[in-house]
Amino acid sequence: MFNLFNKKKKAPPVVFTANLKARLQPLDRAEIEDAFDEAMANNGYDGVRVAGGGTLMEANGEVSECDIEIEVDDPSDAMIELIVGTLNAMLAPKGSRLILPEGGKDIPFGSLEGLALYLNGTDLPDQVYQESDVNHVYAQCGALLEGIGSVASTWSGPEETALYMYGSSFAAMQDKLAPFLNTYPLCQKCRVEQIA
Repeated sequence: MFNLFNKKKKAPPVVFTANLKARLQPLDRAEIEDAFDEAMANNGYDGVRVAGGGTLMEANGEVSECDIEIEVDDPSDAMIELIVGTLNAMLAPKGSRLILPEGGKDIPFGSLEGLALYLNGTDLPDQVYQESDVNHVYAQCGALLEGIGSVASTWSGPEETALYMYGSSFAAMQDKLAPFLNTYPLCQKCRVEQIA
């Protein structure tokens, strides 16, 4: 009468791993995860949600990339396109990929280029460190990149502090930042590196 014992067992959710070539600290990665879940919920995709994540670190403690595990109740090509499209709209550097379960082919995605600014933390005069502020560098970089990129995360190492920026063009971001980097005392002896 209730048919309780003849129901087909629902298949378990499938987990996709979004490998982002983004240098994001765990808290910054969590912001992407929360935004992804919010986008899915707001658009009625309750069967797609973040199930976990991880951050790959270099031997010196610097982040090299991160993963977001995404659980999907009813996987399909359309769901894969939805996941990739949503991540592309958020933060998807070149070289990112969606890793499919059970030996499926990875799906490359991402169009953003990355710029890492490494501030020298040991070789400048003491007065520079006393009178300069890394928070000012962060704020200025964000303001200068408005419309073409943004500062997505940071890292403090024993000898350097890094700011990780992602945008439409590494060259354009470098050009926008150059006048500031050439004049602000804390940016002396800094390194700029393309990371995506």
